[in-house]
Formats: sequence, C-alpha cells, structure tokens
Amino acid sequence: MKKSLGAKTLVYPTPVFVICTYDNEGNPNAMTAAWGGICCSSPPCIAVSLRKATYTYGNLMEKKAFTINIPSENYVREADYFGMVSGKKEDKFAKTGLTPVKSELIDAPYIREFPINIECKVLHVIEIGLHTQFIGEVMDAKIDETIQEKGDQPIIEQIKPLIFAPESRNYYAIGKQIAQGFSIGTEIG
Repeated sequence: MKKSLGAKTLVYPTPVFVICTYDNEGNPNAMTAAWGGICCSSPPCIAVSLRKATYTYGNLMEKKAFTINIPSENYVREADYFGMVSGKKEDKFAKTGLTPVKSELIDAPYIREFPINIECKVLHVIEIGLHTQFIGEVMDAKIDETIQEKGDQPIIEQIKPLIFAPESRNYYAIGKQIAQGFSIGTEIG
C-alpha cells in the first residue's frame, strides 16, 4: 500500500550545483542550487531553476552565461554558505577564501578549488512559476587534473560530489557502485 503525500518535489537525490556569474560591475558571485540537471545530450545542455528574487537570476538575465561548479565533500561548508547569503550584500569569495577564475569562453567565473566546472551560455529561459529555468548549452567542462579518468570520464569516487535531500535539507556523500548501467538489466531477458 502507498500513502499519498500530495504534490511534492520528492526527487532523491538532487545535485549540489554552485552557479557562478558576474554582476554588471564584473564582481564574481556564487549561489548554491539543487533544482537542476542534464536536459539534453546534443547539444549538451544543463538546466538550473532559480527564483527571480536571487541576485544570480539578475546576473543570468544580464550576462546570459553561467558556470556550474560541482563541490566535493571537502567544500560542504562553502557550498552551504553560498546558498544562504546574497551576493548583493556579501563578497562570498572573500568570505570563503575560494578563487574565482575567469572563463575564456563565456562571461562567467568558475571556482578553481572545485573538482568539476561546466561553462554554459544561456540557450533558453523558461518562466515556470516560482522558479525560472535557465537551459545552458555546455561550452566546456573542466576537471581538476588530480582526478583520474576511465577513458574520458572522471572517476566519481575521486570527485566525491555532494548530493542533497530537499525535504530534510541534508547533504550526503555518494555511496558505493552497485551495478554497471546498460548492463545489469540484460540479466532480465
């Protein structure tokens, strides 16, 4: 038997994305967002949804560019802080000691210390309701050179990305690999 909870966004887990932009004066800003994910493979695109009240929303509307930065477990405090304070009132980079790096491809910074940085130009803006969805075409993805790769894919156990449970507002680390995708399912047929 199932119990109805009503209309809720019970997707587990959600990613922890730190979205970086520049404001009109060229100041770097960072904001943590969990409403996002891959939305297209060709062209490669990632979507993130933000409230209009955020400072990052205005920066995105103006600059039409952003980076998605994937923090490791080591940066959980900084990632949480980025989601709690407005860049309109605080220099979040100065407070955290993290380093904004100017992208060579788009008008947005990325965070040097985070293991993965994805540079995006805004392709579409979709008004949904409380949130506005920004679909960004991926112009480049960078990984820290200390992260080893299998082929051209980074090893997730070395990245140690954070994940988020929206209802409880808790951060988690990833678990162990339990199966190979597009493989284990062949055992059923």
